[in-house]
Amino acid sequence: MIRGQVRRPLTLTVAELRQRWAQRRAAVVFDCAKNGPQHHTFEGPLLREVLDAAEPAFDARRRKDRSRYVLTVNGGDGHHTVLSWAEIDADFGDAPILLATAMDGRGLDAAGSQLVVPSDRCGARYISAVTGIWLGTCTPPGPA
Repeated sequence: MIRGQVRRPLTLTVAELRQRWAQRRAAVVFDCAKNGPQHHTFEGPLLREVLDAAEPAFDARRRKDRSRYVLTVNGGDGHHTVLSWAEIDADFGDAPILLATAMDGRGLDAAGSQLVVPSDRCGARYISAVTGIWLGTCTPPGPA
């Protein structure tokens, strides 16, 4: 499930996400283009804490090294999104992005974990049935 420039690639079930990390709660409202405003309560670990267990290959003491990393999150329906490490890093954005293990009090064991970005007004970065997370650097383009 977690791969890329990490020292310890991880494959985790929803049950393992629930058991290994503290569960945070986020009551969210996001606008869905098809169904209008959606109100949900999610529970799950912070994405940053789960990724820390995979041991990202950057030098954690160097802020500029950490700020070069991006991650992609893929869902079971083919939907995916991109985040920067700086969004979730405590020294930068410190966004409380979750890998949800429950939605509205119901476990997501059968459906799969869900990426939850509580600060987003739009639901496009909410990824259902997370199938994989890739973490690594993005090579900048050469001179024009």
